[in-house]
Amino acid sequence: MERIKKSGDIFFAYSDEPWVLSGAAVHISFVGQDDGSEIERTLNGHRVPEVNANLTVGIDLTKARRLSENLGIAYQGPVKAGSFEVDDATARWMVAAPNPDRRSNSDVIRPWANGLDITRRPRGMWIIDFGEMPMSEATLYEVPFEHVKRHVMPMRLRGRRASRAERWWLHGETVPALRRAIHGLNRYICTTRVAKHRIFAWVATPTLPDSRLVVFAREDDYSFGVLQSRIHEAWARATGSQLREVESGFAYTPTTTFETFPFPRPTDEQREAIAAAARELVRLRDGWLDPPGLDPAALAARTMTNLCNERPTWLANAHDAVDDAVLGAYGWPADLADSEILARLLELNLEREPAPQKGTS
Repeated sequence: MERIKKSGDIFFAYSDEPWVLSGAAVHISFVGQDDGSEIERTLNGHRVPEVNANLTVGIDLTKARRLSENLGIAYQGPVKAGSFEVDDATARWMVAAPNPDRRSNSDVIRPWANGLDITRRPRGMWIIDFGEMPMSEATLYEVPFEHVKRHVMPMRLRGRRASRAERWWLHGETVPALRRAIHGLNRYICTTRVAKHRIFAWVATPTLPDSRLVVFAREDDYSFGVLQSRIHEAWARATGSQLREVESGFAYTPTTTFETFPFPRPTDEQREAIAAAARELVRLRDGWLDPPGLDPAALAARTMTNLCNERPTWLANAHDAVDDAVLGAYGWPADLADSEILARLLELNLEREPAPQKGTS
């Protein structure tokens, strides 16, 4: 779409229309393009002054650039591509199993988190993870390796991807850059790639994130507060993809959503105000999720999604405190509409990352 806009223009579009053919139900976009000579433009059946490259109208966030200051922070979690995960009882049995050179299986059996652990409740799952180990070293972890050989190798050898068949004892995508980024951290921030509510949560290392999670290699409360604020959510919803299969759901990506987002540049006092508000939000959320004395059935209903759906007054107040602190760090009024927030964020983005000069890369 951006190439069309550079050489001509979009004069007609339906951004998201159902299409049922031969039993396949999907959603598609219709686009009409020309050399820019068409005067009238329509989007989803309505006349508009301009159709943006992402098939929206108004502020054109496709102009936003990836910011150098945000690179190397956000990653999608590893793709396991096989049954590497094990339950708590199996993990504990594997950890206790001996090895020929007396190394511990705890080296390769890690807590594991996917989207359900964030939006619902932690499930207490574990995963066998050899990282980037050569097979010769992985085999020395006898019980975990033989488990993967039995449950993963047959499926991987039947697959179409030669690289995954050749490295069947490793996850399909190991994401070494993510591993390096969170190495040495006590915790990291994560959010689900697709969700109705944009929830950010803390995950303790050495927990391995699933591919359904986006991970932020930050362990400070200030970063958490900015990400969980209304300011960042407005940007995330506008730059993410809307998905019909999740009610009001939208996708979050490390590149177009996070790496384009201009953080505030706060004073020390403003930074601490955001951090304090974030800590209080997390404290209250955790207190609601895990109160003492509840029976297991009542506790099972206390999920992050249910909390966000109910949005009690105390939660709204805690979010407001975070939002006010973040807006203050930008130097913006507290009553800004989302459209004005997006316009200001785009202006900051373009100021911080000027367009490259012609003839440079």
